[in-house]
Amino acid sequence: MAAAFERPTFCCCRKVVPGSSKSEERSRSRPRGPPCPVDIASSSNFQHFELRHLHLELEVNFVRRQIEAVEVLDLVSLEPATRSLVLDSHQSLLIRSVSAKCSCNSAHNSWPLSHRLEPFTDYGSSLVITLPAAIKAHTNFQIIIKYTTADGPAIWWLDPELTSGNSKPFLFTHGHSVCNRSFFPCFDTPAVKSTYSATVMVPPGIKVLMSATQSRFDEQENIYRFQMEYPVPAYLLALVAGDLISADIGPRSRVWAEPCLLKMATAKLNGTVEQWLSAAENLFGPYMWERYDVVFLPPSFPIVAMENPCLTFIISCILESDEFLIIDVIHEIAHSWFGNAVTNATWEEMWLSEGLATYAQRRITTETYGAAFTCLETTFRLEALHRQLKLLGDESPVSRLQVKFEPGVNPSSLMNLFTYEKGFCFVYYLSQLCGDTKCFDSFLRAYVEKFKFTSVVAGDLLEFFLGFFPELRVKCVDNKKGLEFERWLNASGPPLLEPDLSQGSSLIKPVETLYQLWSSETLDGNHITDIDISKWKTFQIVHLLDKLLDRSPLPPEVMMKLSKSYSALLNSMNAEIRIRWLQIVVRNNYLPDFYKVRRFLENHTSRMYTGPLYEDLCAGTMKAIAMETFYLTQNRLHVNLRRAIQQIFAHSANPAAVMTLLEDKPSDTTNPISLRNVNVSA
Repeated sequence: MAAAFERPTFCCCRKVVPGSSKSEERSRSRPRGPPCPVDIASSSNFQHFELRHLHLELEVNFVRRQIEAVEVLDLVSLEPATRSLVLDSHQSLLIRSVSAKCSCNSAHNSWPLSHRLEPFTDYGSSLVITLPAAIKAHTNFQIIIKYTTADGPAIWWLDPELTSGNSKPFLFTHGHSVCNRSFFPCFDTPAVKSTYSATVMVPPGIKVLMSATQSRFDEQENIYRFQMEYPVPAYLLALVAGDLISADIGPRSRVWAEPCLLKMATAKLNGTVEQWLSAAENLFGPYMWERYDVVFLPPSFPIVAMENPCLTFIISCILESDEFLIIDVIHEIAHSWFGNAVTNATWEEMWLSEGLATYAQRRITTETYGAAFTCLETTFRLEALHRQLKLLGDESPVSRLQVKFEPGVNPSSLMNLFTYEKGFCFVYYLSQLCGDTKCFDSFLRAYVEKFKFTSVVAGDLLEFFLGFFPELRVKCVDNKKGLEFERWLNASGPPLLEPDLSQGSSLIKPVETLYQLWSSETLDGNHITDIDISKWKTFQIVHLLDKLLDRSPLPPEVMMKLSKSYSALLNSMNAEIRIRWLQIVVRNNYLPDFYKVRRFLENHTSRMYTGPLYEDLCAGTMKAIAMETFYLTQNRLHVNLRRAIQQIFAHSANPAAVMTLLEDKPSDTTNPISLRNVNVSA
C-alpha cells in the first residue's frame, strides 16, 4: 500500500515529469489502508516495503517488437533485517542491470546490485534483488532496473493489417489481472498502490496515450510525458500507441480512435458521457480522476472493456451495438469509484470491485434510462449467471465470492459472472437491509471517501456498513438465518437472494410470451407474427435468442419457421444479435443459413465474436467448415486468438490431423475455458 509520496531528490533518468504540490499534499494526507493481506498471486515481498513512486522510461521499437526500458522505484524499507527486494517479473523480460541509489549519512551513494530470476508460476517469475547493507529501515532509496520487453502477455503488438485503418502498426498493454509483470517488474498485487510517471519515445506519426492525469508531448525531443498523480495498483498502468486522433465529447471527456472510426465513435458518445458522469457524481460523490477519456482499440483487444483510470480501453467492434456500448462504458465509469479508487486487496475478492461496480452501473442506468431498462439488462445478465452455474455445477468453488486460489492458478483465468452478478446481488441485499436506496447511496459515498486510494478486504466493507447503520448491527443482520454475511461470501452456488425485477415487466414479459409461443408443442403462427421484434430493444432480442439457444437443438420444423420469420431481419442487426442467431443456426445444423456463419467469421476478427462460433462448430458436425474458414482467415487474426482457436480444434478432433492443417501449435494443452455460454468484460 502506498503512503506518502515524496518527489525524489535525485534520479538516474534523463527526464522526470515534475511533481506537483497538489499530488504531494494529497498523498501525504491519504490515510493508510488496512494491513496488507497475503496475495498468493504475487511472489513479491511487498509487505516489507512502501512504494512511493514508480517511473518508466520507454522506447518503443515496432520493427523488433521490443520496448527498451528504464524503471525507477522510489521505496522505503519497513523492516530492519530486509536484505532482498523481490519483485514480480516475467520470463519474457530481459533484465540488463539493477542498481540502487540512496542518501545515507548525508551522502549520495549508488551501487550495482546482484539479481536473479527465479521461477514462480507459468504467468510470472520472481526478480530477487540483493540490497546493500547501507539501506536501513525507514530509509528512502531508489532501485533502477534496465530491461527489454519481449512477447509477454501484457504487451500486444499489431501489424497494420490487424488495425481498422490498415495503415500503421499498433501497440496496447493489458495489465488485468497479473499481466503487467511482463511489462515492468513490480509489486503486481492490487494491495499496493503508487503514483507513477513515464516518458515514451515512438516513431514519428504514432500517438501515445496512458492512463494518467497529466500528459504532454515534447515535440523537440519527440517524447511523450505522463504523470498519474493519484495512487493506482500496477494492473491499472496502461499504454496505447498507434494511429489515433481525438474529438471532444464533453467538458472533461474526449474520444480517441483510428481516423476511420472517429466519426462513428464521436456520434455514439457525444454528450452522453458527461450525462453518465454527472449521474454517477450525484450518487457516489465527486469524480476524482479529473478527465474521463475513451479510446477504441482494434478487434484484437482481448476483452470488451478495461477501466484504466482517466482512459477507458474499449473494443471498437462494440460500436455497432448501442445498448451494449452504453452498459460497457457506464460500467467502466462506475469503476472510477469502485475498483480504481477503492480496490480489492487480493484477486480472491474481485467481487469487491466488480460487484460494487455492477451495482453502481445499474444505479446510473436507472437514473438516466429508467428502472425498466435496468431490470431488463439485469434479467439478461442473471440468466447468463444461471447458465454458467448450470455449466459448472452448484458446488463449483469459483461460484464463491471469496474464491480460494490454489498456488499457480492465474487469477485472469477465473474471471466469471459470479464476481459481477453474485457480487451485485450481495450488494443489492445490503441496500435492501437499510430500507432505502438513497440511504445506501449515502453509505457508498461515505465508503468511497473513507477508503479512496487504498485497497480493502470484505471485512472492511461490511464492518463500515454496520458502523454506518448501527441499528442494523443491533438487529444482527449479519447473522440473519440463511442470509448470513459469511454464507454470502463463502457458500458456492447461486445468489442467496436476487433482486425484484418487476419494474422491467413491460420489457421482459413480451420476451417471455414470445419464447413460450416458440416452445409450445404446436406453433401458433398468427400469435407469433403479431409480435414485431423489429421494434424491440437489443437486450430483449438477445434475451429471446439466448433462451432459444439454451433450448437448442430445436425441432426441425421450429428451426425452419424461426429462420423464415427472423433470419433476414436479424441479419441486418448488430453483431451481439447476429452472433446469437448464428449460434442457433450452428447448434441446429440448419444448413440453409450456414453461409452466413462463414461470412460472419470472415468479417469479424475479435475473440468475443469468433470464439463462441468456433466452439459451437467444433462441438457439432461442422468441424471441417470451421477449419476451412480458419485456414482462410487466420492471417487476419492476432496470434493469441489463432492459438485459442487452435486449442478449440485440438480438443475437439484428432490433434495430429489438426496440426497438419495449421501452421502454429497451440500455446498449451489444458482444457480451454468455454466461450459459448459466457461473455465477461472487465
